[in-house]
Amino acid sequence: MATVKTKKGVIGILTGGGDVPGLNPAIRAVTFRALREGYEVIGFRRGWAGLVDMVRDKGHDNSDNFQLLTEEIVNRAGRTGGTFLHSSRTNPSRVCKSSLPEHLKSTFTADKNDLTPEVLKNLDWLSVEYLIPIGGDDTLSYAVRLYQEGFKVVGIPKTMDNDVPGTDYCIGFSTCITRTIQLANDLRTSAGSHERFMVLEVFGRYAGFTAMLPTMAGAANRCVIPEHKFNIEQLCELLSSDRTHNPSHYATVLVSEGAMFEGGEMVFQKDAADAFGHKKLGGIGDLVSEELTELSPKYNKGKKIDVINQKLGYLVRCGDPDAIDSIVPMAYGNLALDLILSKVHGRLVVLKNGRYDNMPIDTVTASKKVVNIKEHYSTERLRPHYASFEMRPLFIMTSE
Repeated sequence: MATVKTKKGVIGILTGGGDVPGLNPAIRAVTFRALREGYEVIGFRRGWAGLVDMVRDKGHDNSDNFQLLTEEIVNRAGRTGGTFLHSSRTNPSRVCKSSLPEHLKSTFTADKNDLTPEVLKNLDWLSVEYLIPIGGDDTLSYAVRLYQEGFKVVGIPKTMDNDVPGTDYCIGFSTCITRTIQLANDLRTSAGSHERFMVLEVFGRYAGFTAMLPTMAGAANRCVIPEHKFNIEQLCELLSSDRTHNPSHYATVLVSEGAMFEGGEMVFQKDAADAFGHKKLGGIGDLVSEELTELSPKYNKGKKIDVINQKLGYLVRCGDPDAIDSIVPMAYGNLALDLILSKVHGRLVVLKNGRYDNMPIDTVTASKKVVNIKEHYSTERLRPHYASFEMRPLFIMTSE
């Protein structure tokens, strides 16, 4: 038995996957409410890695794997971005032989190892009754696995791509959209000064929401997204027309990192994949820029148009959360505690049609959430399309 002493019980919390603004406010909300309801809260460090690397020995220093959370600790971090618990892309059901912790190397010898039995033993050793993982579909897919194994889990959706099924909103999305619009507007001065095309690569592996919403808000003329393979000639022609009709003679396109040329595939930085099987994306913005430069004379009276090419990357996921990513995590954390206090588990807290709610957690693995091309995207104009805004939710595109 670990040294943690329980009152009403112990609740565990962790953050997995990429960092986004809003994680610390969610941790703060869970901890404040749980402590005041009589629970103790353990924060697992580095996502699922903290539960994988733990040594079940009272004499072992596990401070790198978990910590007991207090109001003082979480209050200090609650107004900031990132996650003070740190994060990782560890998948306990597929741990490489080379990544095994030293104390497990003699027990697990396969190239890929399922350490779920160890995770469950570690949770039991710490007397954790409920676990609240905060993450995207990868982190939450393993939460589904734990739930299927009989552990009590309540998930909180987080990803700036906003692509977790079952919810209209994931923590981090609003700040990402806010930053994308701000950066696109800031970069306009350079694009206009030199009368160029501007290509901005944004996050979005399988879903194009982070390109769609800023474009709809006027941050760009066009966007290309993973859900529709685009024709580069069509894009160049549209941008050339946009540039011609702009008094400052520039045009902007947002390119999702998962966007694909017509007849092509995703562009990867390297072949190596993470523990969830995802290769690191990056480079589509460079290729689009090169192609636009070469094709531009065809639509600009024989003259080449230069390109400002910028990958927004981590600039849109760093720093403090905006208002929505301060309020929603607070509500999500309290929703999670409401469920626990009602002895309900196996749920995902969500925002649905403007209302807070919860869904079965296995919704995460039962479907995919992507842009509805027919309803929301014009393949002729390569930009968002909406017939009506009446009765639409705040961010327009729902989980359906």
